[in-house]
Amino acid sequence: MTPAQTTRFLPQAYRPLFAHAGFKRLLPALAASDLGDGMSVVAVAWLAIEIAPPGRSGLLLGAALAAYALPGALGALLFGRLLRRLPAARLLAADSRIRAVLLGCVPLAWATGLLHPVLYVALLAGSSVLHAWGNAGRYSLVAQMLPPEQRLAANALLSSSVSASIVIGPALAGFLAAVVSPAWLIGLDALSFAVLAVLAVQVGRVRAPGGEPATEPKPGSGAGSEAGSEAGSTSAAASEAGTGAQGGAVTGSDGPSAGLQLLRGQPELLGVLALTWFFNFLYGPAEVALPLHVTDDLHAGAGLLGLYWALFGAGAVLGGLAAGALRRFPLWPVTLGIVAGWGFALVPFGLGASAPVTLACFTLGGLIYGPFTALSYTLFQERTPAAWLTTVLAARSAALLTAGPVGTALGGPLIALMGPRGVLAASGIATVALAVVGAALRIRSTRRPAYRPVHGSGPCGGAARP
Repeated sequence: MTPAQTTRFLPQAYRPLFAHAGFKRLLPALAASDLGDGMSVVAVAWLAIEIAPPGRSGLLLGAALAAYALPGALGALLFGRLLRRLPAARLLAADSRIRAVLLGCVPLAWATGLLHPVLYVALLAGSSVLHAWGNAGRYSLVAQMLPPEQRLAANALLSSSVSASIVIGPALAGFLAAVVSPAWLIGLDALSFAVLAVLAVQVGRVRAPGGEPATEPKPGSGAGSEAGSEAGSTSAAASEAGTGAQGGAVTGSDGPSAGLQLLRGQPELLGVLALTWFFNFLYGPAEVALPLHVTDDLHAGAGLLGLYWALFGAGAVLGGLAAGALRRFPLWPVTLGIVAGWGFALVPFGLGASAPVTLACFTLGGLIYGPFTALSYTLFQERTPAAWLTTVLAARSAALLTAGPVGTALGGPLIALMGPRGVLAASGIATVALAVVGAALRIRSTRRPAYRPVHGSGPCGGAARP
């Protein structure tokens, strides 16, 4: 069967993506690295338990998991002046190389007997230090390669790949860990990043749809969907932060701080960032409460907990793929509906519903949540000047890296006060309230005569414009 025949089985929104040589080559490498990260969720924790001194496994486990995620926020702040000048492909490649080298040292150190707990945490921390920039490079590269009308479908595929890795990765790691050491699973993750680093550089040389190399033009140059940001609030903010030469070279404030300066002049993007931060924050206590709900309230074991997350992940994959069909709908009502829908899916936990009912609710919650990430990234791609896209996305990633840990830390005291069922219900109700507040603020902002909208097609059609 030829590739052309294969694409006929795809939904209409996704077919044009596979006619683009660069995206078609990049997607499998991104999917492989996502799968490696999904495996590492189990492998990093399991290896920490194996090498921890007696009585210190909990301490090392917490340090390892934090080191694998949180340094990305610090890297976004420290390396902004240097990295914001790099094109998106080089940012993605730089992050992938660091992860490949440092994660690759883990199995080597383990095999030679040199993997001390301190070295392990240091390698994990170093591997994640450019995570925010690598993530920004990933979505900026997609925005450069594809025309605006194809970006939502592309973002949907990328976010669905992450959701699928949450389902497949841990299960695959659990199976393989019975055969080989988890250190070698981390080595497989390193190998996937090595491949991605090579492909990112190659794909970065592919010409964009307009026939120009896939590099970032100056703000206001009219490339892509940003052409309509003429003299509006986005351009003004970019001018205040400073603009530079081709490839996103800019002067002024460092990376995320410059990105936040730009966001202050773009209320719509700032609103999406605030909504996403609080959405992730309110999810944190639920993530802590669910395991205790299974053990304390339902008196079940790890199998049921795994089933909850597997069904959630499966729903998120299907929902993420459905995001490609949402381009025709107004963006903000869809986004706020997703937030409210996830909140309503948690409420039955607090009403004493049985396990089959809450399993169905959790699956539905994953299905509802699925399109959220793709819609959020598409809005940022549509509303940000091309030369500032990686900087703004790095600021977004740095900010969001703090939301989950803060919510998770709050979960413990809340469970002691309210119990697991109460925390799940409270998280759901608060999330619904967040959607209501977001809708009220959105309505108020659209009535301000001073606000000048950014013209363009929008990720969900003309109604997506503010």
